[in-house]
Amino acid sequence: MSPRRTLATTGRVLTQIRHDPRTIGLLLVVPTLLIGLVAWIFVDTDTFARIGPAMLALFPFTIMFVVTSIATLRERRTGTLERLLSMPLGKGDFILGYTLAFGLLAIVQASIAVGFAIWVCGLDIKGSVWLLFAVALMDAILGTTLGLFASAFARTEFQVVQFLPAFVFPQILLGGIFLPREHLPDVLQTIGDWLPLSHAIDALDAVATNSEDAAYVGGELLIIAAFAIGAVVLGSITLRRRTP
Repeated sequence: MSPRRTLATTGRVLTQIRHDPRTIGLLLVVPTLLIGLVAWIFVDTDTFARIGPAMLALFPFTIMFVVTSIATLRERRTGTLERLLSMPLGKGDFILGYTLAFGLLAIVQASIAVGFAIWVCGLDIKGSVWLLFAVALMDAILGTTLGLFASAFARTEFQVVQFLPAFVFPQILLGGIFLPREHLPDVLQTIGDWLPLSHAIDALDAVATNSEDAAYVGGELLIIAAFAIGAVVLGSITLRRRTP
């Protein structure tokens, strides 16, 4: 891999997105609107105070997964990836360039979502706001890397959407959003404990309630980062030049 080629890929992706206002809106505005909708639904209860941190994990993760996987698949379907890889661009440069591009967008996305949840929706954060932002950012990057990995197995945009039940929905159901994982059957609890989104939800809840120290949150961040790095490596290995 070459830093110059990786950064060139990052710049190309960011330029493409800059000329696509719908994608910008989906990445930066939709997660915030969904968080606001949840807060509005539970405005007269304390439910949002309980599930708000999980929403900061759920919506950015899901949207980054969908957008990244479709964008990568489109590169294959149009033959762009095949042309790029015929040049001195490696698969690792391509995957890492995409990760960096969407990682930069994730910084903006996490900033908007966290700020909106706290200062507009009134989400009470007892721990460090900066630590909350760090977890939300890593969660969005995780969605990006898993989207890059999942795109290798899809041939159409419709198939990408079909991957949501396989990659995302189990993490939502078993991540502790609807029911604490310790209340799940033992087998489901064990599965949930091994899912990456569960660690993001746990870390955000720990920061919001200040129930754990920074070392615990740091450990969860390392686990999330390990999943993201693993997805980047697997994505590089499984990436195909072109969709048949």
